[in-house]
Amino acid sequence: MSTSQKPKNRPFKAKSAKPQESVRQGPPSDHGGRRGRGRPDAEGGRGARPPRGDDEGRQPKSNASAIGLSDLGLGRGSWRAKRQAAALGGGNSAYPLASSELLPTAEGERRRKPEDSTYTEPQRLHKVLAAAGIGSRREIEEWIVAGRISVNGEPADVGQKVGPGDRVRVNGKLMPIRFAVRIPRVVLYHKPEGEIVSRDDPEGRPTVFDRLPNLRKGRWIAVGRLDFNTSGLLLFVNDGDLANKLMHPRYELDREYAVRILGELDDAQKDALLKGIELEDGLARFNTLLDGGGEGANHWYRVTLSEGRNREVRRMFEALGLTVSRLMRVRYGPVLLPSRLKRGMWEDMPVEQVCALAGLPKPDAAGGKAKRPGSQPRRTQPHSR
Repeated sequence: MSTSQKPKNRPFKAKSAKPQESVRQGPPSDHGGRRGRGRPDAEGGRGARPPRGDDEGRQPKSNASAIGLSDLGLGRGSWRAKRQAAALGGGNSAYPLASSELLPTAEGERRRKPEDSTYTEPQRLHKVLAAAGIGSRREIEEWIVAGRISVNGEPADVGQKVGPGDRVRVNGKLMPIRFAVRIPRVVLYHKPEGEIVSRDDPEGRPTVFDRLPNLRKGRWIAVGRLDFNTSGLLLFVNDGDLANKLMHPRYELDREYAVRILGELDDAQKDALLKGIELEDGLARFNTLLDGGGEGANHWYRVTLSEGRNREVRRMFEALGLTVSRLMRVRYGPVLLPSRLKRGMWEDMPVEQVCALAGLPKPDAAGGKAKRPGSQPRRTQPHSR
């Protein structure tokens, strides 16, 4: 029979021992065949084979059994996890440990260094645990499906997000996941005349949003509004809670304006503006009114009020028969318009000032990092619409 005609994958069969009388006697063959191979003994022949055990007639099932891992009972997976599980008592436990991160490192093995696990917003569960060095993302997803991970006492779901108030446990062990306070971003913008504070304008006029920097996530929220012909300080934030805190009437944040009018106010007009003037949408009054001086027919005044109704400052002066030729907002609450910030330019508020404005702890106390130091004023080209 040729080699190609020999049957393949024949099952292994242990050779049965021949009767004693059929065993060939005499010295071994001197020729160089198979029987003559091996290390010769003292008499020049091959030494006797060592006695076989009970299971010597069977081949090993796999390399795992050859190196002592066949009895771990963990099925397929990482050989390192199996070896460490065997070192701690084997894999017969009903709740095997989740990963090698929860186990002591083997001798000579380097422990995987966890990444920085401080977050500022909710993150996917498998991403958070993988960054903490608990296991790989694929392993963690398998543990979630197996019900070995819980969030707030309930079985976790694949793709679930966890936040600062969530308690994550792996096989009953609480995982140390840290969440830092999310610090909003605040931009100061010096709005020039001729721009509208709106994203959509039927007339197609330039909008203040065209000059703002792009955000990776979220959108800019304008804190208050300024008329088309009014210039001055505009605040933009990317956090709705902070925007509400800055705009809601119950917080009564002062808005300060520099107003230039034709002519001067007499005492009766000043008293009326401070006591209140009835407009079509209700009573309106200034909290303070200071004379800013002027030359010729124009005169400047500094006024403050705690609300931001549409064209309120202009309408109050117009109610007294006075014309406002220039209107500029110079302060919003505790935030002043920087003198270095020219028209059409913007700059980021420093993180420390943002925390003070939002009532948040400083970055070092919150575990965060000051990622946005006060930047120099910038002028950006309007985005294509």
